[in-house]
Amino acid sequence: MPDRKSTKTVRKIVLSIVSILIILIIVLVVSGYQYYTSSLEPLEPERNTDVPVEIPIGSSRTDIARILEENNIIRSAFVFNYHLRFTGEEGFQAGYYLFSPSMSTEEIVSQLQEGGTPIMEESAGSITIPEGFTVEQVAIVIEQQTDYSVDEFFELIESDAFLEEKLEEYPDLLTGAMEVKEETLYTLEGYLFPATYEFLDDTTMEQLVTQMISRMDQVFQEHYTEIEEQETTVHDILTLASFVEREGITYEDRELIAGVFYNRLDVGMALQTDVSVTYALGEHQERITYDDLEVDSPYNLYQNTGLGPGPVNNPSEEAIQATLYPAETDYMYFLADLATREVYFSETYEQHLDYRDEYLR
Repeated sequence: MPDRKSTKTVRKIVLSIVSILIILIIVLVVSGYQYYTSSLEPLEPERNTDVPVEIPIGSSRTDIARILEENNIIRSAFVFNYHLRFTGEEGFQAGYYLFSPSMSTEEIVSQLQEGGTPIMEESAGSITIPEGFTVEQVAIVIEQQTDYSVDEFFELIESDAFLEEKLEEYPDLLTGAMEVKEETLYTLEGYLFPATYEFLDDTTMEQLVTQMISRMDQVFQEHYTEIEEQETTVHDILTLASFVEREGITYEDRELIAGVFYNRLDVGMALQTDVSVTYALGEHQERITYDDLEVDSPYNLYQNTGLGPGPVNNPSEEAIQATLYPAETDYMYFLADLATREVYFSETYEQHLDYRDEYLR
């Protein structure tokens, strides 16, 4: 039986170690908090000298923080960038600014959101990404409309360093994509917002792609909380929206199509969308053959239930809205007449077959 005195000694040693660890943790937390708060205080409260600073077009939050630190406006780019992420501050504008080392973080953020003197550089051109284009199609457009090549585009978007940097800048948007990056064909498929983007002579490929990601993030800003409350993910919404984008033309049809997909998901029924098959095949086809439906791919949603690995194109804001707010119906089937662009919805398979015989024969 252990000696009572030695047991007491061991207990004292354990308590001492625990106490020391607790004290160390408290010291680290307090020190960290003090470092955080002090880093956000004015760099030089008494120095009111204006410092001209240029925030280039396409600058990310990380870029802005780095530029401010390099110009001795803030103490720490890391802390400033973290603060922006933590507070959810957005809407920073490119331009020429006059900042002072005596400015508070709140003043700097406010000025960045209000905007400085516009950058008067003449646009070197613009690039238009059509709605519903795939990443591979985006690459071709970039090569056709800029000095960058398809290979340069893919080298960037498949770079782990670039993807990790964008994840840090846009965690709400890209977390889901990064979690399944080993399963998807392209991690950024679905995340490059289709729009027209202007670029300058010195605009980099990274800045161009970042603009596309940033625009998609802006589209989702007012929906992030709602998506979390509905226990779904941005990745799932974009995946479904990419199907809706290609299956419907009018907004009303897209709302109904989204409703059909949700109804099918609710009962574990395959979505059976041709869009998934064309993506699995790697080519766009107006009509799908029965042989095509057998293609062995996780993207083939005739052979697999659920949503598949991820988006199959970059959907428009309209398709995203229709997916977020689908029509509530009992429809389980739909088909489109390619000649008239009419879409016919049905609740039963028998009715669906009748429509097929009437409109697609």
